Amino acid sequence: MDAAVKRFFDSDLWFSFTRSPVTVVSAIVAAVCILGAVFAPWIAPHNPFDLASLNLSDAFKPPAWSEDGAREYVLGTDDQGRDVLSAIMYGARVSLLVGLSATIFATLLGVTLGLLAGYVGGALDSLLMRICDIQLTFPSILVALLVDGVVRAALPREVHAEIALFVVIFAIGISEWPKFARTVRGSTLVERNKEYVQAAVRIMVSHVLPNVLGPVLVVATLNLGLAILSEATLSFLGVGVPPTQPSLGTLIRIGNDFLFSGEWWITIFPGVALIMMVLSVNLLGDWLRDALNPKLR
Repeated sequence: MDAAVKRFFDSDLWFSFTRSPVTVVSAIVAAVCILGAVFAPWIAPHNPFDLASLNLSDAFKPPAWSEDGAREYVLGTDDQGRDVLSAIMYGARVSLLVGLSATIFATLLGVTLGLLAGYVGGALDSLLMRICDIQLTFPSILVALLVDGVVRAALPREVHAEIALFVVIFAIGISEWPKFARTVRGSTLVERNKEYVQAAVRIMVSHVLPNVLGPVLVVATLNLGLAILSEATLSFLGVGVPPTQPSLGTLIRIGNDFLFSGEWWITIFPGVALIMMVLSVNLLGDWLRDALNPKLR
């Protein structure tokens, strides 16, 4: 274990990371966002979704540094008297959960179909790639909206409310798998013609897959930011996660109703949190793409 850690800190990847101030700052911001979301129940000043603790007399309080602000509400409160800072931390939990789950689902599906297409070839390869081509002509958010709309029409409202979170994860994941499939398929076509692959047993899993994980990791990192944005967009449009499990997109939508009446903090702060989270993940993905590219070493 110690030897593996030592090799990592002596690797070109770690050297590249420490020599990029933008990447280091992005990693710190991403870590703060993730830790704040994961440990929200323990470190958040309030539980914004505990109805028993809400007080409508605390509604629309501005941030603490404002003249009418209160110290216990650092970023102010919303129309229900909920602490905005706590709501952001709890909302980020939902956004990260949906984004990460959808990315994992898209990765597993895309990698599996990409390996099959690249290794088997022939009619299966043509069929899968044509499906990818067709789906890539549509924006991912439209595909996600279509899937969510079909599920809403097919299921009773009560049933859909219970599984809404899983529907959003499936809708976003199914809209993103072609990116992984095409990446893995291209790498597989290169690897399958090498001599060590032609003579191997259990080729795809033990030999081809490890050699295509680099590009997949890059695509997954970049896709995580897109998945979080897709979830926020769906929730902002009112077709994402249920109101009982509000994400950052839901908080922005709620605050948007009061933006022009002077309560700007209700939507601005969740929006800034979303931007910081997505931007930091995307910058890490850009660095990872360059660091894993042997032509740039």
